[in-house]
Amino acid sequence: MTHTAKKEIVLVLGGARSGKSSWALEYIEKSYHSYIFLATAEVMDEEMADRVDLHRKARGPKWQLREEPLEIADVVKSNAGSAEAMLIDCMTIWLSNVLLKKGAEKVPVYQNALLEALVQSNQSVVIVSNEVGSGIVPEHPLGRQYRDMAGSLNQKLAAVADQVLLIVAGLPIFLKQSHP
Repeated sequence: MTHTAKKEIVLVLGGARSGKSSWALEYIEKSYHSYIFLATAEVMDEEMADRVDLHRKARGPKWQLREEPLEIADVVKSNAGSAEAMLIDCMTIWLSNVLLKKGAEKVPVYQNALLEALVQSNQSVVIVSNEVGSGIVPEHPLGRQYRDMAGSLNQKLAAVADQVLLIVAGLPIFLKQSHP
């Protein structure tokens, strides 16, 4: 097992079902001894409950679990010493939660709090986010606003990240790599 001693921020981007979450899970399991999965999705129906159950079983018992749809900056801050690494999955679901529950005017507040928590954390963090800019222009204003906010969020996360990858068909394309 490789062990990453240095604190790092890794951003894993990709489209739906691209393999980004699987890549992130494998990376953390190979690089760290202890880890936390921070889930941002909420179970709202039976289909989602089934998906969550499958993901929990696939992760196995070594993973600590935190579920938080909104206040993820607080989770990053409060769990910094309890594991070597944290996986946040997924930023675009989190953004949707903030936008729909708190409103567009609160998105920058939540986003800035998260960026600050990531930079100040002594724990490595691997962040999974959907790349939404390669699709069609959404038909509705809320969809366009969301797409623009997701693109902006991904850019800000990439700016603070040590590594940024794009996963396509399960294959990683390294966009930014830190050098020792």
